[in-house]
Amino acid sequence: MSGGSLRFVLGDQLDRAIAALRGLDAKTDVVFLCEVADETTYVPHHPKKIAFLFSAMRHLAAELEADGVTVDYIRLDARGNTGSFKGELERAVKRHRPERVVVTHPGEYRVLADMRTWSKALGIPVEIREDDRFFCALETFAAWAEGRKQLRMELFYRDMRKQTGYLMDAFGEPVGNRWNFDAENRKPIPRNVETPGPRRFEPDAITRDVLDLVRERFEPGFGDVEGFGFAVTAADARKALAHFVRHGLARFGDYQDAMRQDEDFLFHSILSHYMNAGLLRPREVCDAVQKAYDKGDVPLNAAEGYIRQVIGWREYVRGIYWMRMPDYARENRLGAKRDLPDFYWGTPTAMNCLARVIDQTRREAHSHHIQRLMITGNFALLIGVEPVQICAWYLAVYADAYDWVELPNTLGMVMFADGGYLGSKPYAAGGNYINKMSDFCGSCAYDVRKKAGPQACPFNYLYWNFLIENREVLRGNQRLARVYSTLDRMSDDRKTEIRQDSLRFMAGLKTDEAYAPPQVQRDLFGSVQTPSARKRKAAARTG
Repeated sequence: MSGGSLRFVLGDQLDRAIAALRGLDAKTDVVFLCEVADETTYVPHHPKKIAFLFSAMRHLAAELEADGVTVDYIRLDARGNTGSFKGELERAVKRHRPERVVVTHPGEYRVLADMRTWSKALGIPVEIREDDRFFCALETFAAWAEGRKQLRMELFYRDMRKQTGYLMDAFGEPVGNRWNFDAENRKPIPRNVETPGPRRFEPDAITRDVLDLVRERFEPGFGDVEGFGFAVTAADARKALAHFVRHGLARFGDYQDAMRQDEDFLFHSILSHYMNAGLLRPREVCDAVQKAYDKGDVPLNAAEGYIRQVIGWREYVRGIYWMRMPDYARENRLGAKRDLPDFYWGTPTAMNCLARVIDQTRREAHSHHIQRLMITGNFALLIGVEPVQICAWYLAVYADAYDWVELPNTLGMVMFADGGYLGSKPYAAGGNYINKMSDFCGSCAYDVRKKAGPQACPFNYLYWNFLIENREVLRGNQRLARVYSTLDRMSDDRKTEIRQDSLRFMAGLKTDEAYAPPQVQRDLFGSVQTPSARKRKAAARTG
């Protein structure tokens, strides 16, 4: 090829209709995809996440080639692979001598910053096209946000409902005369309720080849590729969508906040990694939910609860990310600076809720939003983990995590590190919430009913300690007025007890194992190693 365009498709843009492929001329253009080391190692990504993206990339390349499109595909283990986007683009430009490179706006600020240097490095124009897979363009979100003292998702979501028409009546009013049915979506799940689980797919030859590569390059790590069953094509992702709408959506609303220790998925769709990587478009997902509601197959609280997550929260956090980066990533309004405990990477902990959710994350590269917010996130907030560390963990361990969606959710909603720009109050809670919404507490070494002492649930005293430590910043928050009024009525002895329990517990987090009650040791993780142990083992192999 000499002339034409080099159409560069990133690993989270695996959509045949992606902007970079619009106007593709099969006679003169080349589609370029590459697996590069830099994108697998900037955080220690879960092996299932790497396998999912590489397999989906290879399947897209095969589909394009079958349709007569010229594809230049660089595998991770290809000879001469430079390990970076820019390095591989430079080599591709030398091979094909295009007139220009066409790309779609990326989902991570660090990639966009690099992308803006490509034209100079390559010596040819680089056209960066808007990513139109989203409902709300970035310019539109910025215009909506302009002049507002606070950006509240609920107001943005209502505008998105009006714009899209989802769950709106003929008079321009919300169906059911309410915008939000979240109050009806917080039920604990009864033991006798059966759950469907997500649609799984048997790995084909392409995927099996990727799994072998990932086992060789990225294991041992946090998690592995055993039991891999993700969809890796748009066709199979649509089957996963149909499965959820038919079997899970009707009860999603009621139990979307529930947790059960012996079941990983409940009624959740497990579609976010397909949407975020480009195998599903958010519009086709919402259309399917709207159609199911129109047919009477699902109740309104389920349809509204799901559509709110897609057109409301998902679009909202993306808008905030691109408005506030790169400074947003450095926010730390509460001054949190504790290191992330090692049990987030798989060492044992006696706290059953954390052990179960982290173990699920290790096995599946997935946990649902309440597990992330109110278990792993709540704990990190209460002990004051440095935001950059917990953000890196969420980005690494979840198959659906990309910076644009992970960072605002973690830094803003989970850690309140932006001081309330994204959320109106910290999502902090004691053990009672976890006990209400799950069955974790009944199997825990700690007693959720106890408020103090070595046997007490750590969430109980850590919650109040968090409020004590952050009083200066949080005291003026109107949504915490009642909580601080309760704290103010506590005796000095009770406050001292809270501080002593919290300091004792957090001192135990400095070691490889969290503090456990006397005589109690648990290992729910087998031979999973901490990052430091993996480094020592790798050094021994190469030394």
